[in-house]
Amino acid sequence: MDLLRAPRIPAAPGPRVAPADVAFAALVFAVEALLACCLPEEPASGRPDLAGWALLVGSALVLVWRRRSPLVCMLGMLAFVAPYHYLENIQVAPIPSSMVALYALAVAGPPLRTFLLLPTVIALMAAIMSTISAPHAGTDMLKSAGWIVAVAVAGEVVRMHRNYVAAIVGRAERAERTREEEAARRVAEERLRIARDLHDLLAHSITLIGVQTSVAAHILVADPDRLDRTAVAAALDTIADTCREARAELRTTLRVLRADGDGPLPDLAGIPALAKAAEAAGARVDLGDAVGVAPVPPAVGAAAFRIVQESLTNAVRHAGVPSPLITVRVDRRETALHLLIEDDGSCGGPAPANRAEGRTEGFGIAGMRERARSVGGTLTAGPRQDRTGFTVSAVLPLTVDHQGDHR
Repeated sequence: MDLLRAPRIPAAPGPRVAPADVAFAALVFAVEALLACCLPEEPASGRPDLAGWALLVGSALVLVWRRRSPLVCMLGMLAFVAPYHYLENIQVAPIPSSMVALYALAVAGPPLRTFLLLPTVIALMAAIMSTISAPHAGTDMLKSAGWIVAVAVAGEVVRMHRNYVAAIVGRAERAERTREEEAARRVAEERLRIARDLHDLLAHSITLIGVQTSVAAHILVADPDRLDRTAVAAALDTIADTCREARAELRTTLRVLRADGDGPLPDLAGIPALAKAAEAAGARVDLGDAVGVAPVPPAVGAAAFRIVQESLTNAVRHAGVPSPLITVRVDRRETALHLLIEDDGSCGGPAPANRAEGRTEGFGIAGMRERARSVGGTLTAGPRQDRTGFTVSAVLPLTVDHQGDHR
């Protein structure tokens, strides 16, 4: 039975019967009244009497529900038109309301209901016409039933066209929503990338400047009478060099972020400069053969550079010892670039607690994981298992897939 029901569409708020529907029903009744008054009488049909006019009014009145409930409208029309014909009134007069009701039913759909009800209507009208006094009235009704089929087919064509237009509009709306969601996703990714780049740059430079400033302040305060002017000058020169490098790298980063230009990405060749800056802040850095690694894809090189930069920054900031030893290993294998950065910082007392908190809950380690993930790699970070210190290990595939960050 569900196949015979049209899909339920939520009714629009407002009155149950729209004024436009009442006006349309009145117009249809005016046409029917004109036909009933002007058409010539026949032997089997005459002018409507009081009952005929009441049935004619009812056949037009049910049209006010043609859009809200077309099946009720159709059944109501049959309930008025059938006795109208049986009373041998002018047969052509109620045709306009019958056509409108059938058309509304076909437009509302579903088509199965329409084309099951269609032969029922034709058979019912033929049976009624056969009972009146005019000979062959039922046969003539069947012969003239073509207009009923034509109206139903026209309504079905209109329904299919409306569904087609609605489907096009729906696809366009979904495509627009998809474009908006994609644009929002790209904006979020761009914001994350900008935040990641600026964090890597500024956190590294500011950390080194802070450590070098502390060294200079310690030299000035520790023993003013035996001031080591050379050490102070060296610390201040290192601060100035770090500021110049940060300014140059910030300019390069901003150039890359602009939509109208591209700039060089950092790569493995910049790791020695990072080690030199960390050593200027008091750390000892063991690069091994990291400098001799063969060239890698630009996205992989940039991600490796940022991971090493953040690891050195964290080691200098959180090591908890005056001169931590930081080991940097960069190993290119067949399918991936392997990074290992370790330090020998302390693991006891208040300093390690702060250190663990800073390394595991800050933005630095999360940013390194995002860097590795952007090229399809993985990164792990945590305290060393065999001895004191902290370790960062990353595996970056040399073949960056289509989802990687190629910038």
